[in-house]
Amino acid sequence: MSEQNLVFPARVLRGAGVLHQLGEICSELGQRALLIGGHQALKAVEPLVRSQLADAGVALSGSEWFGGETSLQQIARLGELATSQQVDVIIAAGGGKSLDTCKAVGAEHNIPVITIPTIAATCSAVTPLSIRYDDNGNFLDIFPLPQAPAAVIIDSELLARAPLRWLSAGLGDTLAKWYEFRAVSQRHPALYANARSSLAHSLICYEIIAAHGAKACAAVRNMLPDHHLDQVLDVIFTVAGLTSLMSNGAHAAAAHAIYEGFTFCDKTREFGHGLLVGYGNLCLLALEQRSDEELRHEMQLARECGVPLSLTEIADVTEADLEVIVRGSVHAPDMENMAEPVTVEGLYQAIARIEALAAELT
Repeated sequence: MSEQNLVFPARVLRGAGVLHQLGEICSELGQRALLIGGHQALKAVEPLVRSQLADAGVALSGSEWFGGETSLQQIARLGELATSQQVDVIIAAGGGKSLDTCKAVGAEHNIPVITIPTIAATCSAVTPLSIRYDDNGNFLDIFPLPQAPAAVIIDSELLARAPLRWLSAGLGDTLAKWYEFRAVSQRHPALYANARSSLAHSLICYEIIAAHGAKACAAVRNMLPDHHLDQVLDVIFTVAGLTSLMSNGAHAAAAHAIYEGFTFCDKTREFGHGLLVGYGNLCLLALEQRSDEELRHEMQLARECGVPLSLTEIADVTEADLEVIVRGSVHAPDMENMAEPVTVEGLYQAIARIEALAAELT
C-alpha cells in the first residue's frame, strides 16, 4: 500500500468576533509572540491583537511587514527575526502570500503559527504548504510543510469589511476544487478513501457557492456578515483546505497552471491568485470540450461571484503578453494533470472560445 501523510490544522474557529479569542489561544502556545502581516492587514488587526495579548499576559515582541513576496529571501529574513527575538508563537495576518510566508518560517524554525486571514481569497490559512515565488513575484514552487497552523481564526466581521474583489478571488479559487478535481480524476481515478473524500468535498464547495456565493458577495458589499457569508467562508477555508490536503497527491490542473502562466506577465501578476484561477476555470472547461450551454451556465455563476470572464477584465494584454502567459501555462507542472496533453495551440483555442462566449454575455 502507498504511504500517506496527512497534516491538519490543530484548531479552526469561524464566526463573528472570534478574533477576541486570540489572547486565550496564544497563551496556550507561548508567552512571547511576533505579529507578521501585510500593511493593510496589520492596520486592521494590530490594535485588537495588542489588547488581546496584553489581557492574556502574552508579550508582543513586535509587528513586522512580511515583505511582499513569499520568497526564500523574506522567509530567511523573518526566520532570523523570530529566532533573534526568541518568540514562542507567530501570529500571521493577511492574505495568501503573507500567511504562506509565516507558515514557512514557523515550519523551518519549529514555531507554532496562528493564522488570521483578513481577506477570504484562498484556503492558505489552513493548509500545510507554501506557494513560493522569486523576489520579482514569478512562481517558484509549491512547498509542502511538516506542520499546519496551530490555530486558524476566521472572523466573519473582519472579512465582511474587506474589499469585495478578494471574496470573489476566494470564490474563484474554491470553485477550482470541483473543476480541477473532476478533471484530475479522469487521469488519476479517485480509488482510495481520502481521494474519494476530496472529490466529494470538492463538489460540496461548488454546490455551496452556487447556492450562496452571490448572496455572500451582497453581504460584503453591505459589510454585514450573515448566514450566506458564513457558508461561503466555511467552504473557502475549511472544506477547500481539507479537500486539498486529503488528496495526498495531484489535485490542481489547468486552472492553476493558467494562473501560474499569468505570473510571468508583469501586467497580470498582481491581479489576484483566485481571480486568475477563476478565469482559468473557464479555460479548463473549454479545454475539456464541454458544451457551450454548460460553459454559459458556469460563466454566469462566475459573473455572479465577481470572477472575470475575459482577458480585458484582467488587463490590456497584447499578443506578446498572451504568448508569455500561454507558454508559461502549458509548461506549468499542474497542466500535466489534465487527462489529455494540453498544447500551446489547444490553450489558445480554449481562450479564444471563452473570449467569444464572454462577448456574447456582455
